[in-house]
Amino acid sequence: MSFIPLFPPLTRSNVLACQLSSWYPLFASVSIKTVTIRPLDTEFRNYLLADGVQIPQGSEDITARSGLSDDESDEEEDVPSYAFPALDASIRKAVAAFGAVFPKLNWSSPKDAAWMLPQSSPLKCTSPADVYLLLKSSDFVNHDVDPATVFEGCQEDTDEKDMNYELELSLRKWYAIDRSREFRCFVRDNVLLGASQRDSNYYEYLNDPQTQESVLGVIDHFWRENIMERCPAGPHYAFDLLLTRDLCRAHLVDINPFAPRTDPLLFTYEELQDLVRGATPRPKLAVIDSAAHVDAARNAPTFQHNMVPLEALHLAAGRTPHDFNDALVEEIRRSAAEGA
Repeated sequence: MSFIPLFPPLTRSNVLACQLSSWYPLFASVSIKTVTIRPLDTEFRNYLLADGVQIPQGSEDITARSGLSDDESDEEEDVPSYAFPALDASIRKAVAAFGAVFPKLNWSSPKDAAWMLPQSSPLKCTSPADVYLLLKSSDFVNHDVDPATVFEGCQEDTDEKDMNYELELSLRKWYAIDRSREFRCFVRDNVLLGASQRDSNYYEYLNDPQTQESVLGVIDHFWRENIMERCPAGPHYAFDLLLTRDLCRAHLVDINPFAPRTDPLLFTYEELQDLVRGATPRPKLAVIDSAAHVDAARNAPTFQHNMVPLEALHLAAGRTPHDFNDALVEEIRRSAAEGA
């Protein structure tokens, strides 16, 4: 067999095809209801890049700016204020239509900031302020703001199409999702190689052989009927599915490049490469097969490395890293003095 590289070539057009707004019109009937607001202007991009977590004026009757002491009021006069009334109105319209939404930029959703909202309904947004809080608290969405990051590792396209992109906000209908029914599926050379459980918890029912056979059958059928012949990302990609409660149908959640930036979850890309070489007629299903599995969750919150106390976020609002450090030291001293 000829040499098979670990990753296929990745072009800017491949990446752009994985934007939610690029593929959603093709698959709206089998995906989650979504509205996309675009383009987001330069001011909103600047807001996302600004230090601190500040809630724009008019989005809610709250503020995320620190109110530690009256002495700091003069220091905060230089903190820029933001307001996006037109965007607020669009978000409120989507909330009214869907009941609640969860946000996503061109490619990334702020899953790492889900802890900022009630754990009973992660990522559930019912106001513009909720949307802004998630976006500003997320490291993941920063990927979409910088073109250098978006197109990292891409080869130049041979055609001369405009390969620029505009920042956009998609609002998707929020559901309480059973994460055990989420799967990431990998396609290379238009062959479905395998599907991985997305949640890192052990689920006994997913280890039942009959259930596994049924899950693989549903995934394979969905892919062949809906995606195989018309995926805009080309012959190499990964796609995320959410199966229905009865495990008989599926909804398309996302499409990602077949590239290092896409987490292979319970696979490694070397294992996926072996599946290409093996050319097995049936895709492989990877699940957490015991509570002792090396990848099983250890009672720790997902994306815990992104979590910081809310008080620290308030303290950081509008400050440079150096100013934040000084303010943090002063607040620690004040707290120690009060507790003495």
